[in-house]
Amino acid sequence: MNTLSSPKPHHSRLFYSAASLALLVLTVVGFRLFYLNMEAFPGRPLTPPIRTILIVHAVLMTAWMLLSVVQPLLVASGRKRVHMTLGLFGTALAAAIVVTGCLVAVNAARVNPPDLKIFGLTPKEFLTVPLSSIVAFGAFVLVGISYRRRPEVHRPMMFMASLSIVSAALGRMPALHGWYAGTWMEACFSAFLTTLLLGAAMFGIKCTLEGRIDRWFAGALGAHAVVCVASSLVAKTEAWVQFATILLG
Repeated sequence: MNTLSSPKPHHSRLFYSAASLALLVLTVVGFRLFYLNMEAFPGRPLTPPIRTILIVHAVLMTAWMLLSVVQPLLVASGRKRVHMTLGLFGTALAAAIVVTGCLVAVNAARVNPPDLKIFGLTPKEFLTVPLSSIVAFGAFVLVGISYRRRPEVHRPMMFMASLSIVSAALGRMPALHGWYAGTWMEACFSAFLTTLLLGAAMFGIKCTLEGRIDRWFAGALGAHAVVCVASSLVAKTEAWVQFATILLG
């Protein structure tokens, strides 16, 4: 039998659970100050005007990451009915994450000092990063739900949804992005380079385990890369800054 055209479902399910667990660990490490001390990066107190929405969003995001680990395991163990039931909860959870994520992004840009630089971007410019991440998350979830009866599409889309929002955690680990600060790579990828490299590594591992190229995973990763680069390049345009000014009121 040709292994290049024959996927290995068991390996696929284990891959998505293990990969999602890795994203969960990275999330906990990146937001360790929040989980341990209820502090914002790099050790600042949570800004009072947005403290509540920050906490709500963090709880929702943590629940999503936990769910992304559990769901593939339920399918692998034959508990598809529980998987489907939790899928309904996951759909509502994703919608709440999109709403709170947009609120956090906009309100954080309002309270941050205007001269603050994040990945070489001012708060108004940096607004493209969280907004594009949350839009990508919502889009991947929507496609994943639409193709829920096609596992070969559903699984990579739901995983890419989780990957698209883990950039917030990775951005809080200076060792992972300090090496390209101030270079052309920061201008092109801003906060997303480490996330894309992680996605590429995950793609390579999956293809090795299954002995085939997963075109849906590859397509989703490529689409996410386009969104990341586009948002990073748009960030410094006058049109975006004017739009952000209107958005922030």
